[in-house]
Amino acid sequence: MATTPRIVVVGSINADLQFMSPAVPRGGQTILGTAFDMGFGGKGANQAVAASLCGAQVAMIGAVGADSLGTEALANLRAQGVDTSAVRVAPDAATGAALILVEPSGENRIIVVKGANDRLLPADLDAAADRFAAADMVLVQFEIPLQTVYHTVRLAEAHHVPCMINPAPALAADLSALARGDYLILNETEAETMTGRGPGATGNLDACLDDLLASGMGHIVLTVGAKGAMLASRTQRVHVPGFQVSTVDTTGAGDAFIGSLATFLTEGMPEREAVTRANLYAALSATRIGAQKSFARRAELDAEWARRP
Repeated sequence: MATTPRIVVVGSINADLQFMSPAVPRGGQTILGTAFDMGFGGKGANQAVAASLCGAQVAMIGAVGADSLGTEALANLRAQGVDTSAVRVAPDAATGAALILVEPSGENRIIVVKGANDRLLPADLDAAADRFAAADMVLVQFEIPLQTVYHTVRLAEAHHVPCMINPAPALAADLSALARGDYLILNETEAETMTGRGPGATGNLDACLDDLLASGMGHIVLTVGAKGAMLASRTQRVHVPGFQVSTVDTTGAGDAFIGSLATFLTEGMPEREAVTRANLYAALSATRIGAQKSFARRAELDAEWARRP
């Protein structure tokens, strides 16, 4: 493996329209927000930027529309050190967009219109097969067609490259197809959708992990918000605590966790240390507004890691 981890991200690229609001409006109600921010997102792009800022060499495979948002999104990715040469411009679709409502607690509610992300097809991955051959890790999420997700997993397996799957947003999926991957990273809502169980309910968290492992998943990381994450495999099951911070906005925190975790694992860190550092990286992102613009660079993370007990 190269000194600098090489990561391929197959996934979504969006423009984010973020509204800070004292509450979520009811049907027919208009309320005044407190702030507005426009940035760049998409789970794939977020994870690519997080991995790049943490020190990985990242190539993005995705699709944007032939519009100004797509042009700006690609320029932003390149500015963050991400290779966009395998991103296709779809002439018949708009760039994906997300409407994000953020409450004073930092909790968010998000509506995503996938747009050009739905144009990312298996043939696009085949055209970028050389990226898979050169990679140390492949990341994929569910903001693209499921057939493309499954093809990503197959290509990673064919090239003997570890594949990290993030089933977000939560969708019913073929677990047997996903089990060919190496890491399943998901939150409680996504776990409930995939297993039919609510892991937050008393006694259900372990049962949820049991179901996922029984489906053939080798390594599972179940994130549980500020409480941290559960790391599970057939040989271990451990809770990795989170970090206390003053939360401003949780948008993108899950993607910060995944992108950083992929980097740490491909650097050769033990799983528990990698998850712990990813917990801290995600927590730091929640102290700022926005998704990608809230992500720390590696030097800042390392300084914070050294400062904390």
